[in-house]
Amino acid sequence: MRGSSINRRFVVVLALAVVGVMLLVLASLSGDLGVSHGFISSSSEIGNYKVRGPHRKLLRRAMKEPNRIWGERCSTADIVISQGPTDPLPSGIPTYTVEIMNVCVTGCDISGIHLNCGWFSSAHLVNPKIFKRLRYNDCLVNNGKPLANGDTISFQYANTFLYPLSVSSVVCS
Repeated sequence: MRGSSINRRFVVVLALAVVGVMLLVLASLSGDLGVSHGFISSSSEIGNYKVRGPHRKLLRRAMKEPNRIWGERCSTADIVISQGPTDPLPSGIPTYTVEIMNVCVTGCDISGIHLNCGWFSSAHLVNPKIFKRLRYNDCLVNNGKPLANGDTISFQYANTFLYPLSVSSVVCS
């Protein structure tokens, strides 16, 4: 009888230790995904940001090397989109920060960046010079102007859910 009581205590303590370790791991992982409002160091326009130079990714994403055909300077794979949650609006509507980066290894500037964006809309004004929906599933980045190699453009939007964004077409400048 006494042996089974010790075994039960051991199992309970072991289970609590495992749960504690799992919570610590989850807390450390979620700390990597958190967004700090201090990571953008440029001027803002009504909560929208345009960033030049170094940046902090919101989400880790494996980058794939594009299959380049002879003479091709850039491709849709040279534009990387990261987005993650930020503090909600005072009304409680969730907000998300999007970073669109030119990671072209050949040093190319990319213009005419169009994204698949569904019926993108925001309860928070997004600067149309930075990002605007032209029609269903077609959004234009940076008013069609070139995004220089290594540069990032960033903005925030507010909606009840995160819009999946992906690159549909680019023009090599």
